[in-house]
Amino acid sequence: MAQRIAKADWRTYLQEAEQEYFEEVMLQGMVIGYAEMDIDERLQYITSFVPKIDNWSVCDRFCGGLKCTTFHQQQVWNFITPYLSSKHEYEVRFAVVMLLTYYVDDVYIQEVLERLDRIEHNGYYVKMAVAWAISICYIHLPEPTMYYLQHNQLDVFTYNKALQKITESYRIDSDTKTKIRLMKRKSAQSSIQIHK
Repeated sequence: MAQRIAKADWRTYLQEAEQEYFEEVMLQGMVIGYAEMDIDERLQYITSFVPKIDNWSVCDRFCGGLKCTTFHQQQVWNFITPYLSSKHEYEVRFAVVMLLTYYVDDVYIQEVLERLDRIEHNGYYVKMAVAWAISICYIHLPEPTMYYLQHNQLDVFTYNKALQKITESYRIDSDTKTKIRLMKRKSAQSSIQIHK
């Protein structure tokens, strides 16, 4: 349906679309990803859509559909990074999922890890996204990510969850998984409250 709308009068659809139901919001996000437009117009639609994200599913599917990012990395980077310091949980998650989807490469890896380390939002779905992002960084670029894991400011929950996600990957060998498990930190529940 999204592809069909994207080939028709998608601008009118996006202007008139309802958003009472999960599926309606999901569909709008997919249309924004599929429709043909220049990057400046797409960023305007993304700006309007991001406040509508209120769950991880819409967030992650929306990010996965923004494949235009591959061709406009620097411009999209400049666009998404302010969201990393947002007070809204799913705005931060949106930016983190964009990082892990399009910026885990030799050019951006150091900046990605530094940005992840500076996130202060205490939301559960932010912390899970950060842990996921770090695991993706490790899978693709283990050396800089291992250095980061040894020198970071992550809270205990996010750090340990990142290690867990690394060890759950089929792309990590058993010896490495054993090493990663030994890096786990002891829980410090009193030092953090996770808002879920």
